[in-house]
Amino acid sequence: MEPIKIDKWDGSALKNTLDDCCRGVLIEKYGYTECHKLMDIRLTICTAAVACAAFALVYDYLYAFPASKMVLISCSSTYFLLMGVLTLYTNLVEKGIFLVAKKVDPTGIDPTGRITVSSCLKRFDDIYQICFEYNTGKKGAKTKEKTLSRSVASWFDEDGHLLFDSFKADVIQLHNSLVSKKDL
Repeated sequence: MEPIKIDKWDGSALKNTLDDCCRGVLIEKYGYTECHKLMDIRLTICTAAVACAAFALVYDYLYAFPASKMVLISCSSTYFLLMGVLTLYTNLVEKGIFLVAKKVDPTGIDPTGRITVSSCLKRFDDIYQICFEYNTGKKGAKTKEKTLSRSVASWFDEDGHLLFDSFKADVIQLHNSLVSKKDL
């Protein structure tokens, strides 16, 4: 893997880089299959909002303002309502989740295990918190959860290069403490 260099003072870049590397480690090392359902729902809400705005634009172009007044009002109201729904969805449902992945048994005998990974890096803070939730998929099984909180300085050097091996080792250790060998 080629070295990753970022601006170490950019919190969003730090979080996104660590999230992407964690996703890569879990998918490559453990063979998880990523589930895009959360992202698909968000994209559906966004598409509906943009379609509503585009309809208002086209309708206003075809029928000038006085005739399109009610359509513009209803489309604008619907757009802002959908943006409110999107905000609630990202804050209440997604909650920082960047990976939902499944471990499917190739023989089809064992149930499908599911891992959900979320992270948090607050503004002007150096503590990156990553949370793994794992469910074996067995009937009545409880979801197990483990969290790791550490300074981003332990994974980046002075120049902003990611110390990938150190981060990968921490992700693997966190994963292995949560998921047993027989579940893999």
